[in-house]
Amino acid sequence: MRKTPLVLAALLAMAGICVILWPIFTGYMLQADTDAAVQSFLEERKPEQQYSELLADLQAYNQRIYAEKQSGLVDLEACEVPAADLTAYGVEDEIIGVLEIPAMELTMPVYLGASDAHLAAGAAVLGNTSAPIGGDSTNCVIAGHRGWRGADYFRHIDKLAVGDEVRITNLWETLTYTVADIQIIQPHEVDKIKIQQGRDLLTLITCHPYASGGRQRYVVYCEKTAHHEAISQSR
Repeated sequence: MRKTPLVLAALLAMAGICVILWPIFTGYMLQADTDAAVQSFLEERKPEQQYSELLADLQAYNQRIYAEKQSGLVDLEACEVPAADLTAYGVEDEIIGVLEIPAMELTMPVYLGASDAHLAAGAAVLGNTSAPIGGDSTNCVIAGHRGWRGADYFRHIDKLAVGDEVRITNLWETLTYTVADIQIIQPHEVDKIKIQQGRDLLTLITCHPYASGGRQRYVVYCEKTAHHEAISQSR
């Protein structure tokens, strides 16, 4: 009978260890998955294919939402709607690009449409904001969790400072942006993430403060600084 308390104590200790280690394990697995997705995208990316129809459709989409003053950007459901169904163009993994933020030591796959599934797998472009192909009068708004099941994701976004570099490699080229401004906004202030005439912007957005349940939004505005690895000459 004396062994029973010892067994229970051992089981409780093991359970406690599992609770402590579980976020570490899940975080490691998520990071491994995102790393694999990034590696696969970069290795299988075939610039010679160019996906010219997809590029033309994304350009038309960007022009249309700008002309319509992003009237569809009204609620969370609108943010989930992708600019295009990438699988219809032969992009089976649904990844439109890879986001690199050196100051955060972060590299993530980027998906179109901020659905729960996409945000769990990486970063996602909000629906009814510009597709990540650059151009005048565009603002590609990329959302990411402020930490997700042990993985960092945008957890350390507050490490970014004005002047830091942010890059996105899409199916055609790598676009380089520089952090121009950082703001904390309210969830309903959608006007603050809309396109600004004549500017080529990439905006990062996540919940704030950390582990607050999303009371506010931490927003990092980045402005285009250079083109690298230009592939398509159609623009």
